[in-house]
Amino acid sequence: MSDDVPTPPFIYEGVDLVPEEKSTLSEVVDTVKDAAHRVSDTIEAGKKPGMPLSILANVAREAPLGSLLVAFLLGVAVARRR
Repeated sequence: MSDDVPTPPFIYEGVDLVPEEKSTLSEVVDTVKDAAHRVSDTIEAGKKPGMPLSILANVAREAPLGSLLVAFLLGVAVARRR
């Protein structure tokens, strides 16, 4: 009798346990898709009634020229600071 116990065969023979490395391009694409999904989810959350984007859209719909004037003045103010 020997003390050596035969090792059982692997259950997952033939399966590579080391994950394949992603190419840099596919990582960039995945990152951009994830960022786009997060941005679109945030925008959708901001469009719900009572949220800031909803309020801004309502103001712009009711007074388009006033909104354009405010946006122009904000642009001028930001441009002067630089």
